[in-house]
Amino acid sequence: AVVSTQSTGESAERYDDMAAFMNKAVKSSQNLSQTQRNLLSVAYKNAVGARRASWRDLSKVKENVKADTSEKQQMAEEYRDQVVKELSDLCYEVLSLLDTLSDCETESMAKVFYLKMKGDYYRYLAEVQETGTERKRTVEETHKWYKEATCSAQDLLPTDPLRLGLALNYSVFYYEIAQNPTEACELAKGAFDAALATLDSLEEETYKDATLIMQLLRDNLTLWTADDTDTD
Repeated sequence: AVVSTQSTGESAERYDDMAAFMNKAVKSSQNLSQTQRNLLSVAYKNAVGARRASWRDLSKVKENVKADTSEKQQMAEEYRDQVVKELSDLCYEVLSLLDTLSDCETESMAKVFYLKMKGDYYRYLAEVQETGTERKRTVEETHKWYKEATCSAQDLLPTDPLRLGLALNYSVFYYEIAQNPTEACELAKGAFDAALATLDSLEEETYKDATLIMQLLRDNLTLWTADDTDTD
C-alpha cells in the first residue's frame, strides 16, 4: 500500500504529500525495502528541491532590487525567509527520520544510503544559512556524515551508482560549502578514476547509471579546474 500510494503521488508530482506520507510510514515501520527507501529519497529531494530553487531565485531578486525601493527589498527578504523556514523544517524532519533509520540498519548498502542522505540534507541547510555558529555546526555535521558514509561505502564497488553519487555530492560540498577546491577535485578525480578502471565489467543497466554520474564528476572537474586557472 505504501509503494502504491507513493508511486501515485510521484506520478502526480505531489511531493509534499509524498513526504508527509513517508514520514508516517517510517515511524510505523523502521525497516524499509529498497523501493521504499527510493520513494523516501524522491519525496524529500523534490519537496526540498522546489524550495532550494525558490531560494536561489529570490536571492537573485533580492540582489536586483537593492538599488530599487526599500519596500520591494523587504518583500523579497520576507518571502525568502518564509522559503528558508519551509526548507529547514523539511530538512530537519527528514534528518530526524534518518537518525532512526541509520541507527537500526545493518545492511551495508542501506546504511550508506541513509548516511549519504544525512550529509545531503545538512548540505542543503548550510546553503541557506547565514554565517555564524549555526552554519558552522551544520557544515561540521555535513562533513561528518559524508565522511562516515564514505567509510561505509568502501564495501561497494567503485562503479556502484550509490558510491559514485556519494563522491559527487561530497565533492560538491567541499567546493561550494567548505570552499576547498583542492579537496573537491581530488575526491571527484579519485572516484572517477577508480570507476573508470573497472567500467568494462559492468552490466548494461548499472553501466548507464554509473556513466551518467561519472559524466557529472568529469563536468565538475572541468569547471572547477577552469575556475582555479582563472583565479591564478
